[in-house]
Amino acid sequence: MSGETGERPLVAVVGAGLAGLAAAAALTRAGVAVHLIERSRLLGGKATSFEVGGIEVDNGQHVVLKCCTEFLDFATQLGMRSSLRFQPRFSAIVLTRDGPPARLRASPLPAPLHLAMGFASYRHLTAADKLRVLSALLAARTPVSSRLDMATWLLQHRQNARTRRAFWDPFLIPALNAPLERASAQDGLFVIRTAFMGRRDAACIGYSTVPLARMAEKAAALCETVTMRSRVTSVVVRDGAVTGVRLDSGATIPCDACVLAIPPRRVAAIFADSNLPGIEGLDAFETEPIVDVHLWYDRPLNMLDFAAILDSPVQWAFRKGTGYVACSLSAAGTLVSRPQSELVAMADAELRAVIPALRGARLVHSACTRDPEATFVPTPGLRRPNERTSLPTLMVAGAWTDTGWPATMESAVRSGRAAARALTPALRAARARALRGRAPTGVRGVEMLRAV
Repeated sequence: MSGETGERPLVAVVGAGLAGLAAAAALTRAGVAVHLIERSRLLGGKATSFEVGGIEVDNGQHVVLKCCTEFLDFATQLGMRSSLRFQPRFSAIVLTRDGPPARLRASPLPAPLHLAMGFASYRHLTAADKLRVLSALLAARTPVSSRLDMATWLLQHRQNARTRRAFWDPFLIPALNAPLERASAQDGLFVIRTAFMGRRDAACIGYSTVPLARMAEKAAALCETVTMRSRVTSVVVRDGAVTGVRLDSGATIPCDACVLAIPPRRVAAIFADSNLPGIEGLDAFETEPIVDVHLWYDRPLNMLDFAAILDSPVQWAFRKGTGYVACSLSAAGTLVSRPQSELVAMADAELRAVIPALRGARLVHSACTRDPEATFVPTPGLRRPNERTSLPTLMVAGAWTDTGWPATMESAVRSGRAAARALTPALRAARARALRGRAPTGVRGVEMLRAV
């Protein structure tokens, strides 16, 4: 076998984001040697951490719900489950400039009745609007056309500007990282059904209490080899089977299979101009940015855990430490190109407008993290490929593949695990051939999948 380590087949996993790390962990558990290759200096991809002014911060405020079962299982396997902090039941503080905070909280009743009681005391909606929302939640169980956008679906179900402002936009825009006019109704309704219409605790919000890079480091430690700051430019294929990957340095890493856990654009580059059939529709993926503004004040904010903010570009604010608040701006559009000073001033002003305890506080430190291509936009009619390619030993992975979930950490983990499972038959066959001492026959030369 081309990349065999002892009696174990060797798989090259390209990309050390959550999808690649989940694939690597699953393959390692199956007895496969993994060579992890990452083009940046950081592990974790979209869910990583780095130092800003001597302080380690995440590259974005990532949250996880209790319905994210594959991600939670992944964290458990890595010994990181205890680092995730969850609320005991769904509860969201919603702040506005024009009055006291409101709380949307689940009751102990069975789903979906658990939300009805919470709506009863939710001051940002009138009684008539609460009935509108509850009626639409019940209608969310009905399948819809893949061509329908979420904003149109809301109009069809009698939602108005008030219900969008106080309920749909604060929860769906961050979940989809897209304006609802551009997002598929199928994806939006999946979020509603899974988080709010499923188990009573499904929508409980959690986040990591340690930098996200710790999880990435734990997963990478399972690999046989880790190569950083190296870009894979091509996959070497011999007689229909992967035999190696080529780096931008010119070096070739031998392997028996490969998982490309990278964004669609980079997958398309590797498949470009090759004689092998690629994956259709990769050029249809659009992306949307996310901006996070990190603010440190001279006093603790004990009254705030995390909260949504209405009528603000800062959709959610999270207390990350003593005096430290992370402001999340999803579907950031043109905000991603604004100077850091403007973003900091804007986020600081937004927080002071809705949190009275901040009005006498001094801002002592700040930072911004931006991702211009944070996630794909789940546009109506978008066809997401599954993990398989035309080759049994070449798979793709990423939150953008057809996991059934929007671009979340859950989707990334599911895709990586699916790619690992899909490789199993080919790796078993290759291992059996090696143990019998028979190499594949009928070699007709080497074909390269070249990157642009």
